[in-house]
Amino acid sequence: MILRRFVLSATSNSNLTRTHSLSVSATRLLSSSGYDTKLARLTHKDWLAPNEVLKIFETVKDPTFLIPAYRHYSKRKDYQPTEPLYALLINKLGHAKMFDEIERLVKSLTVEAKRCRFSEEFFYSLMKVYGNSAGRINKAIEILFSMPEFGCWPSVKSFNFILNLLVKAKLFDEIHEIFVRAPKLGVEIDGCCLNILIKGLCESGNLEAALQVLDEFPKLKSRPNVMTFSPLIRGFCNKGELEGAFGLLERMEKEGIEPDAITFNILISGLRRKGRVEEGVEVMERMKVRGCQPNSGTYQAVLYGLLDKKRNLEAGEMMRKMVSWGMRPSFLSYKKMVLGLCETKDVVDLDWVLRQMVSHGFVPKTGMWWKVVGCVVVKNKDSQRVLDRIIDRQGTSG
Repeated sequence: MILRRFVLSATSNSNLTRTHSLSVSATRLLSSSGYDTKLARLTHKDWLAPNEVLKIFETVKDPTFLIPAYRHYSKRKDYQPTEPLYALLINKLGHAKMFDEIERLVKSLTVEAKRCRFSEEFFYSLMKVYGNSAGRINKAIEILFSMPEFGCWPSVKSFNFILNLLVKAKLFDEIHEIFVRAPKLGVEIDGCCLNILIKGLCESGNLEAALQVLDEFPKLKSRPNVMTFSPLIRGFCNKGELEGAFGLLERMEKEGIEPDAITFNILISGLRRKGRVEEGVEVMERMKVRGCQPNSGTYQAVLYGLLDKKRNLEAGEMMRKMVSWGMRPSFLSYKKMVLGLCETKDVVDLDWVLRQMVSHGFVPKTGMWWKVVGCVVVKNKDSQRVLDRIIDRQGTSG
């Protein structure tokens, strides 16, 4: 009898403990940033449809309440896992940078897959969270190769996303490993796949392999485009092999592929690094003849070349044109211009450049101001006025 009473008493105390724990958990949920009324519905016995549950979780602003609320919901008799609910939770946790919580949530997908089907779009969004927001590229790759386990085979869209992710992260060795596993996922390689592979090979400096990939396009009954050639041309320019770069430009023209402003800008920058400024200007004029409108990057590349050669007069004309067209020269080009004008003691143009520089939000550093002051020799009224304005500006900016 005594033993029975002890067991009953212990059981009663245990039930009280569990009830108290549940009460504390529910109270915590109900205190959610002013949305306790919505969350409180999860503690009611009323039957909740999936769309009603989704609306409840949409109102949660404090992300720390998402997982406790979800766990509470998963213990209800009317619990029904759905892709929209998982997508909502992952999206909210991702915005809050709660990536460890996302990983714990993802682990439950295997169990829930028996009751819920997940689409490619769901996994694609999950890979974006892991790859772009969390910087956990290995997790994104794991998701790609685990998709078939959920009865969902990735398309080339998901496959290319992972390839792009690896290129951006400069994980060039991994790119090939993933690329050769495409058949395992049932992915058919397309022109976009080859473009990404070419870009990765070019950035790693393996131009020979990139050119070999270029020759694979006909085998896929696909045509290369400007996105194919631009990385190749950049790769040759970066190596200083301008003949190879211009050879690719000729190949583009023969194959009826129109180069865009980016392609021409790459060539102009390559010429500038070799000190071939005149040819850079000629390329810009060639663009116009072909009907390809130069952009701010084009003019900036030509401007850098002129400044490198200390051709201040032409550089000043280019800078004035850019400003009149609503373009903003870079801080570096302003700095080069200021230092060049200081050497030639051209205080009038120097005043104009400084005014434009400040109007574009660039604040000259102290060292630059000393260069300016040192070049202004007070020998006439114009120079005195310029010096006065410079001193005033230095006072307001400092």
